[in-house]
Amino acid sequence: MEALTKTDTDPWDRSRDRSLLQVYDLATGCIETLAEFDYLIEAPNWSPNGKFLLYNSKGRVYRFDLETKGSTLLETDFVGNCNNDHVLSADGGSVAVSHGTKEDGQSRIYTVPISGGVPRLITPLAPSYLHGWSPDGRTLAYCALRDGEFDIYTIPAEGGEETRLTYAPGLNDGPEYDSAGEYIWFNSVRSGLMQAFRMRADGSEQTQMTFEEGWNIWFPHISPDRKWVVALGYRKGDVRPEEHLPHKDVELKLMPAEGGPLTTIAALFGGQGTINVNSWAPDSRRFAFVRYEIMP
Repeated sequence: MEALTKTDTDPWDRSRDRSLLQVYDLATGCIETLAEFDYLIEAPNWSPNGKFLLYNSKGRVYRFDLETKGSTLLETDFVGNCNNDHVLSADGGSVAVSHGTKEDGQSRIYTVPISGGVPRLITPLAPSYLHGWSPDGRTLAYCALRDGEFDIYTIPAEGGEETRLTYAPGLNDGPEYDSAGEYIWFNSVRSGLMQAFRMRADGSEQTQMTFEEGWNIWFPHISPDRKWVVALGYRKGDVRPEEHLPHKDVELKLMPAEGGPLTTIAALFGGQGTINVNSWAPDSRRFAFVRYEIMP
């Protein structure tokens, strides 16, 4: 989800952002740079077949071929104002995107075939920011503002009535399913700082999973083998707990999926756009992210 507060200060002028699309390898601890862009790209997804990544840039979604290292536009017809909340279906046949619609500019969720086509509106209510797609393909999970509160909701992937899963005051965000469809991981400010939580797919057993006193923990992403979680950390005081800003010194942190201490595996300049959506490779060994530089 886009951060709640945008100002006219430097962090939101991203016209000079240079983007490095990178991959972290858990087995070696090495980081590989796949490509560099002299403009803003955000939020890579890794395809279920392992052959390409998706990212968003300038309101559109692109496929990045991991063999040729080339990018191609995903044809999404009238949907041309996509933000950094997009997810592939488990079978790789479709992508769901969050798009700021013409009538009010607010984010709504659409699905479209991965080969391109006319998008289908799933969430008429706005704003809605997609983060998860159940492994059986039947349900989408998202963060939405309803009646003044940001909470986590689910909705049938074909559209229908939405179901509210969280009721804790403050921001609840970033919901994504594990590969078994058993749990939804998310982040919440309910403890005072932003921390990682998980709950059953029906919203029960909401459990805090990180307890970092000096950090705000955003967007916990669980690996396909359900062994690891990678998340983004902002130092306490660098941002308000509910903020997910760009142009910050942040850290990528790793933890066992059953809980335990977080380990810093990379420190970088980034934040918004770095790892908004799940970007684990199918092998559960690698994940993709974006590091930023500011061009002169």
